[in-house]
Amino acid sequence: MLRGVLGKTFRLVGYTIQYGCIAHCAFEYVGGVLMCSGPSMEPTIQNSDIVFAENLSRHFYGIQRGDIVVAKSPSDPKSNICKRVIGLEGDKILTSSPAGFFKSHSYVPKGHVWLEGDNLQNSTDSRYYGPVPYGLIRGRIFLKIWPLNDFGFLRNSPNGHRFSDE
Repeated sequence: MLRGVLGKTFRLVGYTIQYGCIAHCAFEYVGGVLMCSGPSMEPTIQNSDIVFAENLSRHFYGIQRGDIVVAKSPSDPKSNICKRVIGLEGDKILTSSPAGFFKSHSYVPKGHVWLEGDNLQNSTDSRYYGPVPYGLIRGRIFLKIWPLNDFGFLRNSPNGHRFSDE
């Protein structure tokens, strides 16, 4: 009797570990569902929208200008940020203060990206903490899942002029 119970318990633990490893690999390398919070990506992503992020692009250096990414926050490693890629390594970026009074140029160093929110007046982004190391990028967001009336692929940046090669 005891042998049967132990055998079933060990099998259950074994299956749990196996499926846990499969789930971890799927979420780490394929993608997952997450909720974006805060006003920085409005109107593209509203507070509490649920999106799907795929993680393959970051592994194959497939992140491009205009993509929306989820990354570890450079100022708080325990939290994630959802921002749009404005510049890649080697790009010259025209930066401005949130109020728009001061403008300057910054260069994105090798191995970094420049991230900004679509809501430039209400976004803490690379204009504050500088270029973000590519290694902090967790995935590329491309699909909005919730709310259902806004389900679909994410639209282009309302600040499309930011991507012109000047």
